[in-house]
Amino acid sequence: MVELRPVHVIGGGLAGSEAAWQLAAAGVPVVLHEMRPIRKTEAHQTEGLAELVCSNSFRSDEPLTNAVGLLHEEMRRAGSLILTAADKHKVPAGGALAVDRDAFSAEVEAALTNHPLVTIAREEIAGLPPADWDSVVVATGPLTSPALAEAVLGLTGEASLAFFDAIAPIVHTESIDLDVAWFQSRYDKPGPGGTGKDYINCPLDRDQYFAFIEALQAGDKTEFKEWEQNTPYFEGCLPIEVMAGRGVETLRWGPMKPIGLTNRHNGSKPYGVVQLRQDNRLGTLYNMVGFQTKLKYAEQVRIFRTIPGLEKAEFARLGGLHRNTFLNSPKVLDGQLRLRSEPRLRFAGQVTGVEGYVESAAIGLIAGRMAAAERKGDLLSAPPPTTAMGALIAHITGGAEAETFQPMNVNFGLFPPLTDIPKAKAERKPAMARRALADLDGWLGVSRAAAE
Repeated sequence: MVELRPVHVIGGGLAGSEAAWQLAAAGVPVVLHEMRPIRKTEAHQTEGLAELVCSNSFRSDEPLTNAVGLLHEEMRRAGSLILTAADKHKVPAGGALAVDRDAFSAEVEAALTNHPLVTIAREEIAGLPPADWDSVVVATGPLTSPALAEAVLGLTGEASLAFFDAIAPIVHTESIDLDVAWFQSRYDKPGPGGTGKDYINCPLDRDQYFAFIEALQAGDKTEFKEWEQNTPYFEGCLPIEVMAGRGVETLRWGPMKPIGLTNRHNGSKPYGVVQLRQDNRLGTLYNMVGFQTKLKYAEQVRIFRTIPGLEKAEFARLGGLHRNTFLNSPKVLDGQLRLRSEPRLRFAGQVTGVEGYVESAAIGLIAGRMAAAERKGDLLSAPPPTTAMGALIAHITGGAEAETFQPMNVNFGLFPPLTDIPKAKAERKPAMARRALADLDGWLGVSRAAAE
């Protein structure tokens, strides 16, 4: 039996960890290169693999009505390490799949460390990988080291596209005043591992809400560097000040939406609500849902303590802002996620222009499987575009317009329309989801047969 040469994976985030796992699971040796702690980033706090930098939520876990929930189920069926670890370390979060971030990261790192075909190298790959690395998965994410980013952009001839991604604050649970705030999921809806009382809700009346909006808009904010001035935000992760600047009622239709919530202390309907979601298994930390911000630290403490129930809040982590970089993938990547100008380089994760933890890991899963097949002398086609994973691949490798390409979360708008459209609108998403899972099972069957 011919000994296979290793595939190199650069980046130990969600996408890189998943790609490495899929390669090893297919019997292909892999070297996973992670630059932390040798070189730190602006956003990471640990050296752990698959660290969750922003939220601890993988969003909805409902496979028949939500595209990201469908993506969860597809990844489970495909043997995803990321979803296995998430399921093992989930914490209550209504209809969402949220995890204890530290236990989750430790689970992923232990699985990779203990796999006999995985070697973890703690080092920065500065510039292009060595020429004798004939198969490389670049999964460096939105915080790609400058030297590597410049080298890749030199190969593509494309100007960098970038946006700002903001981090929400985390509060110590014991510092929240539960004589004011209360536990309740929206519409009392339980989710995976939840009870229907999975969020802490801080109520604001009309005067409190407008005072809060005024404080947000007047608060002292982070100054951008000159080269960052024209970098656009990702619409799905706007800082709360930016949302507030679009209209005083905007937050009431976003992260401060009061619909489906009733104050358990007095039966009133709040004008606005700040929700906090459990951030670790112990329940000692809660994050402020949707409260990513570019306010300076002192301003965050001052302004957020005006929220009823958070007057004495102690923060385990304050919000922050960092710059994310991604490729113009529809123009520079082929259907195998390879760089057209340098096919030995395959890309995965947020650097390809998908947005979200699960979407990034999903691209890592496919990139790992494609690289494994290629190493064995085969060619693995992407999943059908009727699946969530296939729809994402199709979007970033040609479905999107290169001239207007922006990061995208998975959504049913990326899927081909149904040939037999149900008359009832409520049945359309479930019908698309059932089609996706059936088509994915067919693709997985073909993939397994090819691997054997």
